[in-house]
Amino acid sequence: MLYNQKILQKRGVQYLKTKYWYHDYADEIIFNIIERKEFPCPFSQLAVKRNNLIFSFVEDNSASALRQSADDLREYLARAAQWDGNLATAEPLLMVFNADHFKADTVEGYHAMGWSILQYWHDHDPAPWPSNVSTDPHSPFWSMCFNRAQIFVNMSNPAHISRRSRNLGRAMTFVINPRERFDRVAGDTVQGRKIRALVRDRIEAFDLIPHSPDLGSYQAGELEWVQYGLVDHNRPRQGGCPFHSHAKLIEGDDLALLSTGKLEEGIPTHPRKTA
Repeated sequence: MLYNQKILQKRGVQYLKTKYWYHDYADEIIFNIIERKEFPCPFSQLAVKRNNLIFSFVEDNSASALRQSADDLREYLARAAQWDGNLATAEPLLMVFNADHFKADTVEGYHAMGWSILQYWHDHDPAPWPSNVSTDPHSPFWSMCFNRAQIFVNMSNPAHISRRSRNLGRAMTFVINPRERFDRVAGDTVQGRKIRALVRDRIEAFDLIPHSPDLGSYQAGELEWVQYGLVDHNRPRQGGCPFHSHAKLIEGDDLALLSTGKLEEGIPTHPRKTA
């Protein structure tokens, strides 16, 4: 189920004595974006000020909860497809995972959970992969796709210490936008490069380390997957992307068969520590 920011906050006040866990989580995220005035992303701050945040909450790692997360993403993308191109009306999706069930000791542990969820979405997406998007995350012009739409997934999590801009509070949180929004606002144009430079200057001032060398421009062919889950240091990144696409093998109606498969296990909530 999707929740509008304004309605969610109103319900939190109305039902203070019976607030669900997600009211506190939403309040914390909103506070961390808007009250920390030096927060690097001005677009997130604008969305908060205009009550444009859309929330989805994932209760646990059960098959039903994961299916609901996919349904919420599909509903959000249908809504986002109606966007008029005005920044003032852009609605990012914040998918928040219950910290009682999605826990890790390290940034890498949270990333492992995050990629497992993206893999689940892909494995249970009956829509064909867009033909103009690479299926290999290690090649230029790959991006995550769902229901035929390209998306960008910012995997924020509480294990980030140095990279404060990727820590929105106690819960692992996906900040999801259609890929095209970044191309329109901060694409590989003179104006887009100025906007990216501004955001990176703000990151330099906000985080405890310089901005990540993994940050880049999709339109310039720079890798996208490394930007989904930034590491908490600026040393060379170890390992590759765990995402595996089946789109190059299965297309059209055959892809729909995958959606009938039964999920036997949920996402591991206590992944092993990684180096």
